[in-house]
Amino acid sequence: MSKQVVTRFAPSPTGFLHIGGARTALFNWLFARGRGGKFLLRIEDTDRARSTPEATQAILDGLTWLGLDHDGEVVSQFARAARHAEVAQELLSEGKAYKCFATQGEIEAFREAARAEGLSTLYQSPWRDADPATHPDAPFVIRIKAPREGATVIADAVQGDVTIRNDQLDDMVLLRSDGTPVYMLAVAVDDHDTGVTHVIRGDDHLNNAARQMLIYEAMGWPLPVYAHIPLIHGPDGKKLSKRHGALGVDEYQKMGYPAAGMRNYLARLGWSHGDDEFFTDAQAQDWFGLDGIGKSPARFDFKKLENLSGQHIAAAEDAALLHELGGFLKVTGQAGLSEDKAALMAAGMYCLKERAKTFPELLDKAEFILSDRPIEPDEKAAAQLDNVSRSILKELTPRLQTATWSREDLEAAAMGFAAEKDMKFGKLAGPMRAALAGRSATPSVFDMMLVLGREESLARLQDAAQGAE
Repeated sequence: MSKQVVTRFAPSPTGFLHIGGARTALFNWLFARGRGGKFLLRIEDTDRARSTPEATQAILDGLTWLGLDHDGEVVSQFARAARHAEVAQELLSEGKAYKCFATQGEIEAFREAARAEGLSTLYQSPWRDADPATHPDAPFVIRIKAPREGATVIADAVQGDVTIRNDQLDDMVLLRSDGTPVYMLAVAVDDHDTGVTHVIRGDDHLNNAARQMLIYEAMGWPLPVYAHIPLIHGPDGKKLSKRHGALGVDEYQKMGYPAAGMRNYLARLGWSHGDDEFFTDAQAQDWFGLDGIGKSPARFDFKKLENLSGQHIAAAEDAALLHELGGFLKVTGQAGLSEDKAALMAAGMYCLKERAKTFPELLDKAEFILSDRPIEPDEKAAAQLDNVSRSILKELTPRLQTATWSREDLEAAAMGFAAEKDMKFGKLAGPMRAALAGRSATPSVFDMMLVLGREESLARLQDAAQGAE
């Protein structure tokens, strides 16, 4: 029986959840979920000066919004420092690591001399093979004994075999002189201890893999599968930055993109399954594989994101969409929907969600629901309510009062009235839109009347007709 797949997302809590980090989390989540495996979350908070509880919460909130659920408790890397130190001591006792008493001044002097002679500045500690009897009573770090000859090959599932000459690897510090573990040690130990089988992360960590492999091999641990993903670039081909737009996942939530659309877009950002663009979570989990990840950086494209978001809004279950809309209103500091308005939104979702790419666009289309009488038309709609138009509405309203309030009956009444007046329906629809919504761009007037109901629709039409001379 094959080993259960275990992936992890291990962000540093020093700021918001970056869009690139969100994609890394998504790839790990898809890979694990599609194989019945586990997706773990570890907060790499060893940098105490830069790690904050607020940043940790921002990461958790971003993952929650994206719908990327993790298995088990969130692991704090800092809390496991004693275990990391234990591994360093074990390597020391087995002669696979050593105490180095070199001072920072001595190391810098070595490097300056190497630079002056045009030699490698990779520090070669004189304490590597020193007799313990010669050890001074002084502060020391623990360094791993890296191989000096040959090469380390990273068998990467995305990049292919990546070879690094061992003379390019230094005897990495495992424990600092104050006894605290370094990041490289902590990552390797945590990945091993939690049974991570696949390390899927950005290719800015590719060189780290060679150094972390030193620890795995020294401890006799089986290596995980490495998969280093190219970074995300902006439309101009340069590394994604603030000048390209929003970087934090929270900003995309506040811009009103649905989580499903965001997941779909991020999945396609550097990974493909044939020519498929729009797909569900179930399809993504079923299709996702490391062999579908490209070697070149992906380019962020807002138009593609909007297009996919619109498709997901259109395809969403009405109740789920209404629930997520509530979340959008909350994070943007807007008032939530009253029970009555929520009921009307639910009833009208069928005519609101088509062609809305974001929640602000959805709300804009729903203005006729969200507005209360008396309806104040905007400038463009007000132009549709001249005296002639108001008179027309005054005559139309009694005809609609006798309709059964089915779409067929409403259409028949309005079309019949237009025919009697020898006018095109468009001439009638403009004033009706202005009366019902106070806007000139709205859903169909019949959809609006069906959603608002007989009493409210007739009251709005009568309000608009009152100004007729």
